[in-house]
Amino acid sequence: MSVTRTSTLPDCRPLLADPDDLTLVFQPIVDLSAARVAGYEALSRFPGTAGLDVWFAAAAECGRAAELEALAITKSLAAVPFLPGDTFLTVNVSPHLLGTEPVQEALATRPDLTRVVVELTEHTPVDDLVALRRQADELRSRGALIALDDAGSGYSGLQQMATVRPQLVKLDRALVTGIDTDPVRSALTEMVGEFAGRIDAWLLAEGIETTGELAASIRLGVPLGQGWVLGRPGPDFAPLAPEVVRLVQTQVARARLTDSVASLLRPVRQCSAGESTPGVAPAVLVGDLGNPVGLLLADARTGATFTAPVSLRVHPSGGVTETLQRALTRPPAHRFDPVVCTDPTGTVVGLLRVEDLASAAAAR
Repeated sequence: MSVTRTSTLPDCRPLLADPDDLTLVFQPIVDLSAARVAGYEALSRFPGTAGLDVWFAAAAECGRAAELEALAITKSLAAVPFLPGDTFLTVNVSPHLLGTEPVQEALATRPDLTRVVVELTEHTPVDDLVALRRQADELRSRGALIALDDAGSGYSGLQQMATVRPQLVKLDRALVTGIDTDPVRSALTEMVGEFAGRIDAWLLAEGIETTGELAASIRLGVPLGQGWVLGRPGPDFAPLAPEVVRLVQTQVARARLTDSVASLLRPVRQCSAGESTPGVAPAVLVGDLGNPVGLLLADARTGATFTAPVSLRVHPSGGVTETLQRALTRPPAHRFDPVVCTDPTGTVVGLLRVEDLASAAAAR
């Protein structure tokens, strides 16, 4: 619901008179591949039942938006020394207020901005992107990283990405909601992720609230995640709950299995290479040490069996696309022969059909 009438907005002047009325909570940002906290976002909280947007709208109504934002920034930067090791703190800044005197003074309260991510929110259009780029570069020179909020939500967001060149790109929450059931959202996430990679930025999916959305984000290769399923905002820099760590690790393992050839393995009969009548094809001919030395295959037209060399062996963790590429670059006579899959000891664990590899690669 948009707020358009001054009478519906809270009076922010008492809040600015007593800075202690603005408090902070911290929500974890999770490294999805390692199942650990990479950083925290500092979020403002206000007295009463009115939400964050209502308070900032009230400040804008009475011409105090920069002052209220400066108060939040000052309190956020004061928390940086208490961060756990190897984590960062994300501080929200409105791009159209970044150059104002109160906000600049608040950012100056901590000259060294190492471990600080200045997140440029995109709720108000920015007319001068060149000035925004200059201001962002100045913050970077002091050690800060720059994040861009709500990426993918519109053309203006793409313009800011291209101009500011952030190191962290937060995926618009509207794209994350239902990403596990909507192929369009998945495709858009891949597009934004590819663009972020081109400018050397990390993609962060915010608003992950279900296990399905978490699984889809991990499957799509999103490196960072944030949302209620991972951790709710709290007054302290809390670690991930053990059950969340297990959840993330399980989803990572499943994604790796899905992306690997292990999910495509077909069981295969093994027989000694010395047998005079090896039997029904397909089969893997193994040597004295159990290592694959040949294949028994059947001619698709006549059904007659014949032997072929093992032209490609892979580990079960091998990638689908990579394995398909290797298979299709074999000599023409063996290009469509099955691929033998072995464990680290060289023992045969199954066969991979080129048709299955192609279907799995096309579905990605």
